Amino acid sequence: MQTFVMLTRIAPGSVGSAQALEQLERSVMERIRQSCEGVEWRASYAVLGPWDYVDIFQAPSIDIASKVSALIRIHGHAETEIWAATEWQHFKDVIRTLSPAAEARSN
Repeated sequence: MQTFVMLTRIAPGSVGSAQALEQLERSVMERIRQSCEGVEWRASYAVLGPWDYVDIFQAPSIDIASKVSALIRIHGHAETEIWAATEWQHFKDVIRTLSPAAEARSN
């Protein structure tokens, strides 16, 4: 499973109340469950700044992660940005495989 970080910004005026926002969330999540097999939500945060939410989820492929993002854009009346993420320990394991010659060229 690959890990993805998704930033979401709700379109201005797309929800008029807290109840409407919760209903929108339920509706979009149901569509994701129906259309994106294997997706596992890890965390969701409301944030301050240019984005409204940050979600961390795992998906079996980038294609499935792209479907999640598209469903939120289409049905959630939102703008999204999605990033593939690598756990820090795994990243360190990967870079340890770099050859000394490759490292020397970058210095």
